[in-house]
Amino acid sequence: MRTVLLLLVSNIFMTFAWYGHLRFREVALWKVILVSWLIAFFEYCFQVPANRIGYGQFSAFQLKTIQEVITLTVFIGFSVLYLREELKWNYIVGFVLILAAVFFVFKKW
Repeated sequence: MRTVLLLLVSNIFMTFAWYGHLRFREVALWKVILVSWLIAFFEYCFQVPANRIGYGQFSAFQLKTIQEVITLTVFIGFSVLYLREELKWNYIVGFVLILAAVFFVFKKW
């Protein structure tokens, strides 16, 4: 559970680092790159420990799968609430298909 919480916090920072500047298109590119790198530092402060703690409990493939699901979950909230974009049906279908991948990654065969 600690791994998942650390990945969640990491992804919140990552999403703002990568996409937060889209609301500030008038700001010079070099400035948003600098701010993005500063935000990304905090992403790494959570991401690296999450993977270090989680590896062993989860395989690297499972950690990456967890990471991707959290990334998409955070991004859905971010894009709807922060960027004010519409969540369309085809985005939801795509997300459901990714969740199907989680089944295959975590299933004991």
